[in-house]
Amino acid sequence: MQRSIHSTAAMIAAVSVISISWGAFPATASAAGDAPVADPAAKVDYSGKLTILTKFGLQLLSPYFVNVAKAYEAQHPGVKIELIQENDDSIKGKTKTLVASNSLPDIYFSWTGTWGENFIRGNRAVDLSRVIGPETEWGKTLSPAAVKAFSYNGKYFGVPLYLDAKFMGYNKKMFADLGIAPPKDFDALLKACDALKASGVVPIAIGNKESWPLVHYLGQLLAYNVPTETLERDFNPKTATFDHPGYIAALGQYRSLQERCAGGAQVNGLSYQTALQSMSDKKAAMYYQEIIEFDQAATKETALKPEEFGFFKLPAPSDAKGSVTALEGAPEGYMVNARAKNVPLAIDFLKFLTSQENGRTLSAPPYGQPSAVIGGADKTRINPNVAEGMEEIAKASYLMPWLDTVNHPRVAAAWLSGLQAFAGGSMSAEDLLASVRKAAAAAAGQ
Repeated sequence: MQRSIHSTAAMIAAVSVISISWGAFPATASAAGDAPVADPAAKVDYSGKLTILTKFGLQLLSPYFVNVAKAYEAQHPGVKIELIQENDDSIKGKTKTLVASNSLPDIYFSWTGTWGENFIRGNRAVDLSRVIGPETEWGKTLSPAAVKAFSYNGKYFGVPLYLDAKFMGYNKKMFADLGIAPPKDFDALLKACDALKASGVVPIAIGNKESWPLVHYLGQLLAYNVPTETLERDFNPKTATFDHPGYIAALGQYRSLQERCAGGAQVNGLSYQTALQSMSDKKAAMYYQEIIEFDQAATKETALKPEEFGFFKLPAPSDAKGSVTALEGAPEGYMVNARAKNVPLAIDFLKFLTSQENGRTLSAPPYGQPSAVIGGADKTRINPNVAEGMEEIAKASYLMPWLDTVNHPRVAAAWLSGLQAFAGGSMSAEDLLASVRKAAAAAAGQ
């Protein structure tokens, strides 16, 4: 399933609107320092109403929060939970409306990156560092990289609910027939592509008609080629320089991958779903996909069976200057409204939501959302590939955020349009980076 957050124009417009809808709340770097700090010793008052804005409004997902809320109310009869259930697209407009009217719920959904940072800079989020930081009892029950993804300036503001990350899915039979082992480095991947192409199949199906899929390839390659601290500096337009040589190296590696594995510039003419279907139809040997797609693909009649499907991380180049243990992906989670009347109750509910039992329910069918809870997957109930992928995510030292959500909307737009032009051969790597720098400078001046 395509991540609908990557409905590019809507995403950029929504983040832009959120950015300017903070009203009288100061959008300054120091504003987050004024956020209320959660007290781990605070007594919970189990009474009153708790309002929650979710992104589980789709018919398949909506029962999850409904059932969790009912279970919590059953344990605490004095508490009434009111759910506002939205989906990927509707939540953007709903959040805009709630922010503009100063009526954000006690608990609300957030992506990482610029989206989440806007709530923090606008004094809309509780500092949860003392209750969910990596050294806390609660923090240790969650994927470390997922918790870190919601950190800003060394403080922790979000509670990750489920994980998402990119892996290269592959057809085990095609690999076995040619004696190809899952590649351990980038050069080995290119050589595997050469062998697959010679056998008459498409090595990697890449569809970039929507413009966002290439962001995922480049994000992983940037994590390998650019030190993490440099990447994070460049996420902020006021400190961004985009001058590390790893940017050009990563773009060059993607160019090699496209030319040797996908057949050149026509990737912009294929949609994400068409490319994904080519692997399901066994016309392509590999497809770079999200872990949340492992289960969904398996439900299609033409899909590879779980035992025919394998996956591996997009391998790192041998001369990587960044983190070879980083993984492209981003968790999604929830924040606590700084104006909530009962912050301890909101935090208690989020602890309940992220219990191991609820995590296992979330990870299993029919929901299939890999829980951010360590041990939040019952291997007897889920696709073994999903379980293995969750273990890989848990081991990641860093989750490289999606470039089109972690960056300022102007910078995100430059990456999206520039990468499409780069893939089509009408823009050089140097010109692409120049356009990103120009966008960052414009954003910094706002």
